[in-house]
Amino acid sequence: MSAYGPPSAGLPASSLIGDEPTRVRLGANAETPEELLYFLARDSSVTVRAAVALNRNTPAPADAVLANDADDRVRAVLGRKIALMVTGLSDCRHNRLERVVRSLLASLVADEAERVRAMIADVLKNLPNAPLDIVQKLARDTAISVAEPIIRLSPLLSENDLLQLLSASSCPGTPGAIARRSNISEVVSDAVVATANGDAIRDLLCNHSAAIREATLDSIVTNARGENSWHEPLLRRPSLSHSSMRTLSEIVADHLLSVLFERADLDQNFGAELRARLADKIAQQELRSNVDKPTSEQLLDQVRAMEQAGKLNEGTLTQAVRSGEERLVVAILAVAANVPLKSVERAVSLRSAKALLSLVWRAGFTMRSAVAVQVVLAHLPPRAIVMATQNGGFPLSADEMRWQLEFLEHAAQ
Repeated sequence: MSAYGPPSAGLPASSLIGDEPTRVRLGANAETPEELLYFLARDSSVTVRAAVALNRNTPAPADAVLANDADDRVRAVLGRKIALMVTGLSDCRHNRLERVVRSLLASLVADEAERVRAMIADVLKNLPNAPLDIVQKLARDTAISVAEPIIRLSPLLSENDLLQLLSASSCPGTPGAIARRSNISEVVSDAVVATANGDAIRDLLCNHSAAIREATLDSIVTNARGENSWHEPLLRRPSLSHSSMRTLSEIVADHLLSVLFERADLDQNFGAELRARLADKIAQQELRSNVDKPTSEQLLDQVRAMEQAGKLNEGTLTQAVRSGEERLVVAILAVAANVPLKSVERAVSLRSAKALLSLVWRAGFTMRSAVAVQVVLAHLPPRAIVMATQNGGFPLSADEMRWQLEFLEHAAQ
């Protein structure tokens, strides 16, 4: 039977002590008598019990009651307190308080609620004086929220611990957590790669403090063709062999070749070869683009067909603007406004906001489209855009817009 007992058996705590706020204050107060704290540890209110769990002066018997609390939130805050307490105790195994606290911590680390274990892991993750056995148990946890911070940050885990985790852990996030750990050795890096976990290998490559053998990098490159997320971090790794650089140059996207060009150890002859290869690719792409690109007359015919079908409207213009199809926007304005294509092209070349606005007006579209056209065709900054009036209308008079259109017609001749 416990040394502690309620002041009066059989009566609810609220009847004996006061309302819930009063009991919460008592539970949190370091000067509250131990007997009362033990009593409040069984309170019907979870808030009161959580306050007692947070109190560092709560006696061990009361903490033992709270370790079996029905609410995992109470057990979680208790776990945090106990974890902080155990790191502040001496290492004397004969210290009775330490034995009690360690026993409570061991119980909470085995708690079925992930929230409780994760709270303890968060406290112990980077402490050099945390109990090693507890840290190792948390690192083996099946929940990534528990294991990951310990694996990634704890200074207590040895190289052997990490290797054992890679070979035996049932948590799928373990390889990635180890790959993100600072200053892992070549041996551990090899073990991460041996898992064939694509995400973990990417994390390893992105970890610039990780030591990776050149031979290991070569093996990763060999399997990198279908792993796009590996390409850039591979290109940025030191100790990359020339054969691996050449292999990567053949499988990475063209825009990543600039990363390869930035390497100080890039062979000059290979660099020249790469530049020639990239220039050839660009030329071929431009040739294909020009072959596939419709002529201005073809675009005009396309828009005229829309007009005859009754499908040339502001929605058509809006869709072309949103797609960034500048040449199609120009053709739509020319047909809808019934002006020569050269007139619209002249307005674009002049970057004239008023001229473009006038073309939109002539086409029968709204000022809302005129603003979008100014951005897409003239590439005007916000301060240079001619905006609508307060009621959404055109800010220029009809005479001024007609003058703008006449000017375009003459200028285009």
